[in-house]
Amino acid sequence: MATIEFLIDPCDNQYLSMLGGHLEENFRLLEKRFGVEINNRANVFKVVGEESHIKIAAEIIEELYQEIEDNQILTREKLHIIVQAGCQHLSADTASATKKSSKEIVITTKRGQIRPRGANQQQYVENILTSDVTFGIGPAGTGKTYLAVAAAVDALERQEVRRILLTRPAVEAGEKLGFLPGDLNQKVDPYLRPLYDALYEMLGFERVAKLIERNVIEVAPLAYMRGRTLNEAFIIMDESQNTTVEQMKMFLTRIGFNSKAVITGDITQVDLPRGKTSGLRQAIDILDNVKGVKFSFFQSGDVVRHPVVQRIVQAYEASDEKEKTYLTSRTKETNSDE
Repeated sequence: MATIEFLIDPCDNQYLSMLGGHLEENFRLLEKRFGVEINNRANVFKVVGEESHIKIAAEIIEELYQEIEDNQILTREKLHIIVQAGCQHLSADTASATKKSSKEIVITTKRGQIRPRGANQQQYVENILTSDVTFGIGPAGTGKTYLAVAAAVDALERQEVRRILLTRPAVEAGEKLGFLPGDLNQKVDPYLRPLYDALYEMLGFERVAKLIERNVIEVAPLAYMRGRTLNEAFIIMDESQNTTVEQMKMFLTRIGFNSKAVITGDITQVDLPRGKTSGLRQAIDILDNVKGVKFSFFQSGDVVRHPVVQRIVQAYEASDEKEKTYLTSRTKETNSDE
């Protein structure tokens, strides 16, 4: 067993109270996840446990305190994200990667700073910042859409682009919704709710409404993108696994000068009619070596929602693998019989 002692400075009693949480439940969570013991007197902390575990636990405590200093709040979601990132580093034996670095990517919005968690999120944001077209592919809850919207808001605030355009294919997820009343925005809005939620969090409801009114933020169904050329824009297409091959090609050829495009999707949740090829799946093969196009792939371990979501995704992945193995064995048996 090893021990590490450290001091959090500057000392703020209110921040320290938020750091521990109600009845120090945040410290109890860290103790359970990393198998350590945490004791503190004011801003002096002592962590006891295995050497690699106590280093990460100490770094997480300091990072949580920094989060409180930056935003004057520590949400349960943010706590989970930071703790999960620490668990990933521990399992990969890369504890040093959690240390602060001048190269750390931080997206700044008026509502606070957004820090990508884990290697895949860091690489994803770096791809967005340095590439013209970025694909974010992986299961729900890995931060693909949220980080894309954050990067778009940051680019708009720094006047790198003049507008943000949000789009997605209006394909129902296994349901038949029938006729939807209302104007174009009212018909498409329900499909784009995750994008709106992220915008409201980063810019506030009133600011988003004003920007939409001035067409600085534009919402358009994918079908209405045909024939347009989008210059000086940050374009986000969500749920791209539900594009056809023709739609994906059409979207990618709309990108104009000084524009960025981020395409997000999950190839395990295609809702296209049977027999239709997903444009996202084909794009992965066709655009793999195209200059200016980057791909980021997320795994179940990158899920940043409630811990049970990660376990659910892993269970479905395991089930898919079993089904593939079964189908392969059945095919071999059929071929041998013939």
